Amino acid sequence: MDCNNFFVSCERAFQPQLEGRPVVVLSNNDGCVVARSNESKALGMKMGVPYYQLRESANGRRIEVRSSNYTLYGDLSRRVMGILREACPELQVYSIDEAFMVLDGMTLDQARELCRGLVRKIRRWTGIPVSIGIASSKTLAKVANHFAKKYSGYRGVCVIDTDEKRLKALQLTPIDDIWGIGWRCAPKLQKMGVNTALDFVQRPSAWVHKHMGITGVRTWQELQGEDVIEEENHERRQTICTSRSFAETIPDLDELTLRISDFAGICAHKLRKEHSLAYEVCTFIQTNPFRKDLPQYYPAATTRLEMPSSNTPQIVSAALRALESIYKEGFQYKRAGVIIANIIADDAVQGDLFDTEEEQRQKADKVSELMDKFNSSGSNMLRVASQRPGHYAEGIRREHCSPLFSTSWEDLIKVH
Repeated sequence: MDCNNFFVSCERAFQPQLEGRPVVVLSNNDGCVVARSNESKALGMKMGVPYYQLRESANGRRIEVRSSNYTLYGDLSRRVMGILREACPELQVYSIDEAFMVLDGMTLDQARELCRGLVRKIRRWTGIPVSIGIASSKTLAKVANHFAKKYSGYRGVCVIDTDEKRLKALQLTPIDDIWGIGWRCAPKLQKMGVNTALDFVQRPSAWVHKHMGITGVRTWQELQGEDVIEEENHERRQTICTSRSFAETIPDLDELTLRISDFAGICAHKLRKEHSLAYEVCTFIQTNPFRKDLPQYYPAATTRLEMPSSNTPQIVSAALRALESIYKEGFQYKRAGVIIANIIADDAVQGDLFDTEEEQRQKADKVSELMDKFNSSGSNMLRVASQRPGHYAEGIRREHCSPLFSTSWEDLIKVH
């Protein structure tokens, strides 16, 4: 299951006047295009185009511009995934707008009817249009999804259930559209005469292994219809980084303290979400490298914790100690961030016989759990004193941001 033009669809769900019009969604600080409607694509709008090039019309038509509204997108994603979880035996969420449904035990007709019903229900209950591809492997299912999204005759659901359909679909699919190949490997394959997915599967497996390794062989097997890619095993991240470029430069320590506290709090939340702990907290601040007329400064400092932690007060405190050690007056800071490293599983802590602060850490952990519970909507309701009040995204340029329609009482739709 893949949500169609997800960020744009989230905007349209609460702003139906955007239907049928070219719409783009911008990155943080309204930098460049990160999502496009089909109408924008038809106008030749490319991903990554800087916003300043869009300010006027394109080909005589005005393009609707929206700033990224990740709180809204995340909430609608949770609603879509919730509908899927209730409907299928096993769900593997792959990204904010994509998931694999494992429909073991169902006949093909049952799976087809279930998916057609889900397409209708998700659109009716959330406003988000989705496409579903059904096949015997994940990679083939993504190929089927591509056709379900592209051709309206499928009514949102495409099934690849015969070898004839499989070969026809592979013949019509460019090699750079295949999951697991993409833009890095595609040019290399194209130089060797592999332009479509069908060209790829017609090569011997030994050839694929020689040029693409075991990962390429798995993709080759998947396109043959073999289900060989297990549920993705998300390896524990070695580092977690939260950073931002500021809409305006920041010269003073007090404001940087608020920003660094926010970033450290987000990192701590990510640690807890992944059931991890970290030993090291690094803080960095940077001036604007494009302002050659201003003095430049790019310092960073790392604080090591005696015991690994994921609780917000401790991570924030460590980040601020690092900030105090590197901050200098007289500079205009344009970017800052927090990196946490030396990460381990939260059940792999080596205890210390002489540890006298375990009880205090347990209390802090409970406080962090409560913060997660109350801040689940992204509201930043509970925070440590050094964090900014309000939403984490405040301070980022978002001149075209939509309201938080589904997570804020103040932003509920008004019906006249």
